[in-house]
Amino acid sequence: MTFCLISTKMIVMATESIESLPASQARSRLSELLNAVSVRGDRIILERHGKRVAALISIEDLEMFEFLEDKADLALIAEAEAEGGEPIPWEEVKRRLGV
Repeated sequence: MTFCLISTKMIVMATESIESLPASQARSRLSELLNAVSVRGDRIILERHGKRVAALISIEDLEMFEFLEDKADLALIAEAEAEGGEPIPWEEVKRRLGV
């Protein structure tokens, strides 16, 4: 087991194994793979033509990744606000980027 301290909250991640397999094989083993992910906390890498294209992870892992992503986003927002300056309207940002 891997322990990860986030803020004042302890999160336990069960990373028993990481299996890679072709997506075509995952179709026929989906029930088994979902059980491995949801019960044991395994992470499954799916490949297409030998290239890693997706992963099956537990909902707890997904929630942890989203939490970490949100925390990183908030840090970037705080950093941008600390720089000061005038906000740029969204339409202006899109115009400058050619979107």
